Amino acid sequence: MQTTTIQGNGRLCNHVIRNLAVSLIAQKNNLCVSYGYNDSMKELGIPLFSGNITHDNTIVLTEDNYISVLEANNLISNLNANSNYFQTKDIMDILYNHLRSENIKYNIITANPFKERFNNNNDLFIHIRLTDMTTYNPGINYYLHAISLIQFDKLYIATDDVHHPIIATISNKYPETLIVNMDPVKTIQFGSTCKNLILSYGSFSAIIAYIAFNSNNIYYPDIIYRNEGGCDMFSIPGWTMINKESYLTL
Repeated sequence: MQTTTIQGNGRLCNHVIRNLAVSLIAQKNNLCVSYGYNDSMKELGIPLFSGNITHDNTIVLTEDNYISVLEANNLISNLNANSNYFQTKDIMDILYNHLRSENIKYNIITANPFKERFNNNNDLFIHIRLTDMTTYNPGINYYLHAISLIQFDKLYIATDDVHHPIIATISNKYPETLIVNMDPVKTIQFGSTCKNLILSYGSFSAIIAYIAFNSNNIYYPDIIYRNEGGCDMFSIPGWTMINKESYLTL
């Protein structure tokens, strides 16, 4: 058995995070790895490392042991990372900095079909996560308040439920709103080129903003983004958290 992330749970960006977490350990230890969503990672321009070494035994990689395994020398085990998400702040800080390193940043920009838009627009991109995560959505007042804070030219919305009342309300208030109708990878790539971002809960929003290298204003909601397992993908220096008190009374 070799190290693998193929059976990992979650949608695309959960796999992006898991793959990156494993790749950093694999690179240090020359581990042979089979990655899930490998084609999507290549399309995003995010390189993953797979080496030559496969061990006889395997350990489960978790949020609790990740840092110690990453920092260890001479790892003598394969890794089973499929059951964990690696979205604690200490791990996400490592991954964020990795994505912002010059070589990785260059790869991501080069792979982006919308790269000419980087630092060449004043558009606003809003990711509105609904469907299975509607419970965590901060509500229409959050989006309307965040929009009011930004001077922008064009307004784009990407969502997994175009028929939700939140989308209709924003579109009615801003009639020139454009709905982004692309596959997930292209949506991430396009969103990351916009100068201004308003995020929702979840890894998809986080990854868009992690590779939004020229975005000036990045807003995220004051909701339960730190769960019992310590999940925190959003408290990044330079990003602005919008407190509930500022929009609940609108």
